[in-house]
Amino acid sequence: MLFHSETAEIFVPDGLPSREALARTTHLAIGAHPDDLEIMAAAPILHCFRQPDRWFTGVVVTDGSGSPRDDLYRDYTDVAMREVRFREQRKAAIVGEYSALAMLDYPSRSVKDRTDLRPVDDLAALLEVAHPQFLYTHNLADKHDTHVAVAVKAIAALRRMPEAGRPQRVVGCEVWRDLDWMVDDDKVALDVSSHENVQAALLGVFDSQIGGGKRYDLATMGRRRANATFMESHGVDESRLLTFAMDLTPLVGDTQLDIEAFVQEHIERFARDVADRLRRIG
Repeated sequence: MLFHSETAEIFVPDGLPSREALARTTHLAIGAHPDDLEIMAAAPILHCFRQPDRWFTGVVVTDGSGSPRDDLYRDYTDVAMREVRFREQRKAAIVGEYSALAMLDYPSRSVKDRTDLRPVDDLAALLEVAHPQFLYTHNLADKHDTHVAVAVKAIAALRRMPEAGRPQRVVGCEVWRDLDWMVDDDKVALDVSSHENVQAALLGVFDSQIGGGKRYDLATMGRRRANATFMESHGVDESRLLTFAMDLTPLVGDTQLDIEAFVQEHIERFARDVADRLRRIG
């Protein structure tokens, strides 16, 4: 496939031609940086792991070159850090047995530029071949600008698809802000209790981030365990590990639905839930 960036690539762990690997995709996740997929999209990765009729494809939109660094990576240039992070992302694709991994290699500034539609073009081209049944991206209340920009561009690409070819469900997942704040009826709870060893391995390959000063591995698994325990106050845990997501499907089904208003409604439902509880017992 031809992408806008000459350095973009598609990596297929089992060596199948890239278009065939994309075409067998059932579950697809679009993340901003190398390691975002493994933090936010554990559910589809595990759901497809070693399943002959289900295949996970990951898309990483940016080059990840601007990440903080320390220890072994303290003196790495942005160019060197980009290469390290791409190698780590390929390792994760092998560990998780992804159908394919597309790395679009944009700088973050391009993704955050609302007038730059090249990432939307590339995502639309991937979606045209992959036609996933289920799609995962960042949630729209994330506090990282690049994550939100990727989610917005993913929605724009999905809206370009013919209505009949769009995914059955689109959700926005947790990374730089969890979704525990949403009212329970709004939460999409994704059970990730299985294969804790695989989850740990997927997170652990990103040594440039972990050794470089950010314990994403411990934080991510801790969040999943906390979500499972604190999901229900009056019942026993039904899952060992949970991730939460925001259902974005209405934004894809209704191309005129305003994104900001959609998120604001979630915030207002949370605010009403807090206020109603205080009125009841205050």
